[in-house]
Amino acid sequence: MVTTSEGLRIWAGQAGDPFWIEPEVLHAVGHALQDGTPVNLAGWDPNQARNLFAGHTVYSIVLEVPDAALLADAPGRRRIGVWAVATLATDAGGWRPINRVGLPMIHPLFTQYNEVLGNRLNAGCPADDFATFGEIVTKAIAAMVAATGTAENPNAYAEMVVHRLFPNILPYVIGTSAVFGFADWNGRSLTDNAPDVMFSIAANTPIRLGIGKESVTSKPSSTFPYVPKVG
Repeated sequence: MVTTSEGLRIWAGQAGDPFWIEPEVLHAVGHALQDGTPVNLAGWDPNQARNLFAGHTVYSIVLEVPDAALLADAPGRRRIGVWAVATLATDAGGWRPINRVGLPMIHPLFTQYNEVLGNRLNAGCPADDFATFGEIVTKAIAAMVAATGTAENPNAYAEMVVHRLFPNILPYVIGTSAVFGFADWNGRSLTDNAPDVMFSIAANTPIRLGIGKESVTSKPSSTFPYVPKVG
């Protein structure tokens, strides 16, 4: 762990995965967006839902920035947009982006079966998101919603959702409690059920994983770095 004179803290290491996802629901949503069909969960028993991440570990980077440091760069404003990118050094020299994050579940929603799109999303930056991916994602959402029959005007609904998704940054009001729900996106806590929220908004119909924070085997901590450290 490293602490700066401003009170900023950084930790990197191996941690128990603090998140959850149900693989059958995940794949069903991915196929619906890829194929323009309703989410097909026929034969899936919610009582048998399982957490794909249970018992797994991940390499994590945790960055904690004091409110005062954030406010210094946003005078008179408390609302910010957060995004991050992880890169790996390449054998040929330079760096390759491998994961860009902002809103949760963007990659599971739209790139499960489209690796090229996933790589483009990782390599881009939020300012270019709408121009680069808006049309692709709008068509995918509109087709799924039309097949599901949950909107009178699927294209209008899809356009509204895409304007909410892009640029892909996570909004947060500095100094407030984080919550990622249906009514508002204001940061995200480690126990918010982001998959239920994002899957349901994309499909314009309720989609439940059948599991939640209780399925996590590595419980988040209330102290820094918050993720359950391993080793």
